[in-house]
Amino acid sequence: MSEDESRLARGETVRREVLGDAHVNRSMARATEFSRVVQEYVTTTCWGDVWSRPGLDRRTRSLLNLAMLTALNRPHEFSVHVRGALRNGCTEAEIQEVLLQTAPYCGAPAALESFRVAERTIDEVRREAAADAPTAAADGVAR
Repeated sequence: MSEDESRLARGETVRREVLGDAHVNRSMARATEFSRVVQEYVTTTCWGDVWSRPGLDRRTRSLLNLAMLTALNRPHEFSVHVRGALRNGCTEAEIQEVLLQTAPYCGAPAALESFRVAERTIDEVRREAAADAPTAAADGVAR
């Protein structure tokens, strides 16, 4: 396996661990011949090179991403990373504090939008977990 293939494989593993198989599968399935190159770039560079570094834990990286994506006003990616933050063990209270911290530094409109998106995303995650709970109880599998 070449160095580039190794970085891509490492990136895919980390990306799946943080964002979940469903998200990564959707992203890759939607990739076109034109856009596949950027999916591979993000997977290799962001996930394989940066997210896999030992200097920060994943919870910290998730909270940093939420602050940066608020500053950049990228609601779609922000929502994806709210899900990732929850998967990485961040609490709703920690997400709330990070978003409040963005208000004076990024501006109230950016913080307000991120609060709205985060709340909607957290509610979706709760509904999905509740919908999965009966299935898990029925088949005896913890999810």
